[in-house]
Amino acid sequence: MHGNILIIDDEIKLLKLLGMILSQEDFTVKEASTARSAMTMLEQFDFDVVLSDVRLPDAFGVDLVKSIKAKYPHLEIILMTAFGNITDAVQAMKNGAYDYLVKGDDNEKIIPLVYKALEKSKDNQSKIVQKSNTQKGFNQIIGTSPLILQAKKLAERVALTDATVLLTGETGTGKEVFANAIHEGSDRKKNNFVAINCSAFSKDILESELFGHKQGSFTGAVKDKKGLIEEANSGTLFLDEIGEMPIELQAKLLRVLETKEFIKMGETKVSKSDFRLIAATNRNLEDEIKQGHFREDLYFRLNVFEITLPPLRERKEDLKVLAKNFIDVFSNKLHLSSVQVSSDYYKALEKNDWKGNIRELRNTIERSLILMNDNMLDTESLPHYSEKISTENDSLSMRSLEQEHILKVLQYTKGNKAEAARLLEIGIATLYRKLEEYGLR
Repeated sequence: MHGNILIIDDEIKLLKLLGMILSQEDFTVKEASTARSAMTMLEQFDFDVVLSDVRLPDAFGVDLVKSIKAKYPHLEIILMTAFGNITDAVQAMKNGAYDYLVKGDDNEKIIPLVYKALEKSKDNQSKIVQKSNTQKGFNQIIGTSPLILQAKKLAERVALTDATVLLTGETGTGKEVFANAIHEGSDRKKNNFVAINCSAFSKDILESELFGHKQGSFTGAVKDKKGLIEEANSGTLFLDEIGEMPIELQAKLLRVLETKEFIKMGETKVSKSDFRLIAATNRNLEDEIKQGHFREDLYFRLNVFEITLPPLRERKEDLKVLAKNFIDVFSNKLHLSSVQVSSDYYKALEKNDWKGNIRELRNTIERSLILMNDNMLDTESLPHYSEKISTENDSLSMRSLEQEHILKVLQYTKGNKAEAARLLEIGIATLYRKLEEYGLR
């Protein structure tokens, strides 16, 4: 079992000896002689197990255990104590240490104990990832920047009401996450949260999806269909990219909001639905009104409570914690363990403007994990083909790099071309054309 170990001891000879012993077991080992340097390493690298002396020049190991476990709860810490300090070690275990060793007496126990601690650490990580994947409500919203905290505070307050909410901001800023959080924080959380992207459908299909239809109401309507407005009864309806809704449907939506009544396509009977509406747009609806693309009366119905979500470039202090979250999520999905992240990787992420915001970051992290070598996320793992300048015959040519990237993504999706096209952010037809061009079919 591969693992990453941090050893903390100011006795340099013992530090080197332990490092050599653990390296021979194929562990990746880092060494620190002070608590301060150890905490710096913990920020830069992902570790599984820490071996620490109880007595350090700048810290007491018993207290250090508490600090490390508070910040890195998945880590398991083994204390090393000189004879006569057993009381300290026992107190450290109460603070969250995994176990302790007596220096000089327990050398033969080191390897088995590290393996057991490593197994516990992996189990901890798995539970943490599962928990983060099932987070609901406002726990889904990651970040501590002033702008995101302000938006979160507004969302928490409006969640307690039944007011219509308009979420504005650029594409990929997390509008659906906020909408879901508002639903989970409301009295309607036990009922359905249904979402639809208004830009993804033609007028007729969108009308059918929203209002439902009777069998035979149009070609292809082979059976009755319940619409999302009906599905959202007593719950929440989230209309993403509402600025893309055809103006003919806007009038029908306005009537539903005013009366809570609607008529299915192909039916004459009036149905009722009591739902809470949350809408989102990346467009300036006031400009759309001036251009005749959006109804002013609908805008006033929607804009009861507006929350603007900040772009990622304005909250870059949240970049690292967001990236770490996606690394955990996709590492679990890809069954990867002990993924290392270089400090240069995070610095490279900070240089990007992130025009696609959190969605672009998410896709970048997923690609990086596919492209990385030796379980190390570094700058070479990042997609940066546009920076390569070379000739057609060079092995680093755009053609070669694109071909290699497509192959890696196809390998990751196990040949699923539709999923590969999604990850590559190209159409399926474009992918097939490139496969034929490179002779990869």
